[in-house]
Amino acid sequence: MDQITLRVPVTVKAKVTPALKEKILKNVEQTLADIDREMQNLEDQAKRMMAEQAKIDAQGLISLRAQVEEQKQRLMAARTKGVADKEAAMQLAIGSEIVQGTTEQMVEVKIGDDLDALTGVEVLLEDGKIIAIRR
Repeated sequence: MDQITLRVPVTVKAKVTPALKEKILKNVEQTLADIDREMQNLEDQAKRMMAEQAKIDAQGLISLRAQVEEQKQRLMAARTKGVADKEAAMQLAIGSEIVQGTTEQMVEVKIGDDLDALTGVEVLLEDGKIIAIRR
């Protein structure tokens, strides 16, 4: 076998524009609103469930409280991360580049090819359009 096709990673970056920054901030704010709504729903459900459980079984109430606390902690951690993400998004400089993710490309390699030269490819986007492909 003298050649083979490989899948190699490609980094996708985006140039920060006012539109992208606004989109990122809007997404983060939506996530924070969703978390706040979920926290309120949890509080409401917890009150009802604890009142019902208290009538049935005190031991079950302890377990239910632990579950509710665990869920609250998870939501608080997600909210803290969301607030940090929002602060980071507000600090993004217009014209800077941020990593948006990765994808793969198919590369045919043969004996003697420099694999390092075939990997490390980046695609740069500006408002969703490819403006550069870099090696």
